[in-house]
Amino acid sequence: MNPFIDPKNPITSVSEACIKCGKCIPSCTVHMANSDEVTSPRGFLDLLGAYKRGELELDKNVKDIFESCFLCTACTEICPNDLPVDMVIEQARDDIRKKFGLAWYKKLFFFLLRHRRVMDLLAKFGYVFQTCGFKIQKKQEAMKPRFSLPIIKKDRFLPSAKAKTFLNSHPEVIKNGGKAKVAIFIGCLANYTYTDIGKALLKILKTLEVDAYLIKNQLCCGAPAYFTGDFDTVEYLATHNIEYFESFIDEVDAIIVPEATCSAMLKQDYLHFFQDRPNWLKRVERLNKKIYMATQWLEKETNLAEILAKKGKQMSEIITYHDPCHAKKMQGIYKEPRELIKQNYTIKEMSDPNRCCGFGGVTMQTEKFHLAKAAGLPKAAMIDDSGADIVSAECSACRMQITNSLHYNNSKVIFKNPIELIAKALES
Repeated sequence: MNPFIDPKNPITSVSEACIKCGKCIPSCTVHMANSDEVTSPRGFLDLLGAYKRGELELDKNVKDIFESCFLCTACTEICPNDLPVDMVIEQARDDIRKKFGLAWYKKLFFFLLRHRRVMDLLAKFGYVFQTCGFKIQKKQEAMKPRFSLPIIKKDRFLPSAKAKTFLNSHPEVIKNGGKAKVAIFIGCLANYTYTDIGKALLKILKTLEVDAYLIKNQLCCGAPAYFTGDFDTVEYLATHNIEYFESFIDEVDAIIVPEATCSAMLKQDYLHFFQDRPNWLKRVERLNKKIYMATQWLEKETNLAEILAKKGKQMSEIITYHDPCHAKKMQGIYKEPRELIKQNYTIKEMSDPNRCCGFGGVTMQTEKFHLAKAAGLPKAAMIDDSGADIVSAECSACRMQITNSLHYNNSKVIFKNPIELIAKALES
């Protein structure tokens, strides 16, 4: 735990620990899109401190400011005191939610995250009727609205629905030889939209003779609700997942997650969320020892790199790799996917792979999409400038944002998860 954080007064303690050095400002995603000192990390912390001291009313103007942060953690990465600006903004957003409530579409979305069976039913319904309101873009695994909607304008690319979810397409336990056994936490976007990620992961595990356990009672990690400030939903999802993981954790070698945001939520943000509850905190810390991002576990705990080098096909596509904020900045994971990909592909780095793509969460993708778009376009430009055929990242939130940004840039580059690239190289 950061020594500057008082679990009983996290916002006040973090605000007071900020030395206002300004090192964070050049790397701040929202400040690059909206160059106002108010919407900079030290600006956020100064206002948060004033709010907690009772010197600043939580009105709609302050609400608008606190909801402008992308939570990319670029400031935390560069801060000399490692101050978790994202964590205290998330806590302030819970206060915002309590005072102002949630928009109807957020309430609906978070209800669905709590109730997977209802979500499955609506996803199937959406698949059947999606062509009525959207034009399907198969290459990008996206769809474009035929007309503007109340929240979404018709020039945007959105994830398309699949006929069947990943979790409902396979048995819960898949025996591959028993050299190891891993549980798969697939994540919502990979379960409902980018289902080829899960299929590719199963192919890799089969090659490695590692048994797969699909843990079908998993619920959303809670990241969308956490970033929005709906801590009631986070409580529901997090406690369910923790108790569920505990029921099988001693029977598996690892829980692997092919999604940076989900992995960071399970490993880092659960620690933040339960920081003032020691019993739950200990339970999270115990589980953390076995939770890995998928490429992290595959590169460190298996001989996959060797297999790829000896038996994998050499592929002609040039890959540029984007570092998701929740992988590199929050978990220090960036070498592992590159180490696996480079066995069969040529990697050509973009000018700034660590720059946030601008996804930012539910609020940023709806009410503040102008900021998400402004942050995404420079990322699309540097991807195009790299000369790559494919941009890869182990994060479906980044995939959704970058695919749309590339669309705005009229780019021919497509997005693939590194798991998909690895599985393709293993095909005979």
